[in-house]
Amino acid sequence: MCLAIPMRVVSVDGWLALCEAHGSHRLVRLLRLMHEDIRPGDHLAVHAGDAIERLSPERAAEAWSLYELMLAATAPDDEGPHAAGLQQSDRS
Repeated sequence: MCLAIPMRVVSVDGWLALCEAHGSHRLVRLLRLMHEDIRPGDHLAVHAGDAIERLSPERAAEAWSLYELMLAATAPDDEGPHAAGLQQSDRS
């Protein structure tokens, strides 16, 4: 199964966009959306470094809500949703 990450466009330079999601920045290739006018502030579904779809802000927020539910479901019961990736020594 493949997942696309919703990201917000920060800047565009030709066929590349600098995108942001939850504090992380990535360069994203825009070739699959070459016939769309991608601008800063747009939301994109990103998979393997490629923008594959433009999203509404509402759809991007809905996707993040689902991802946060999945993270919470995989976290230990007494830890927060972001603690699942921590080593035991990191939690002290």
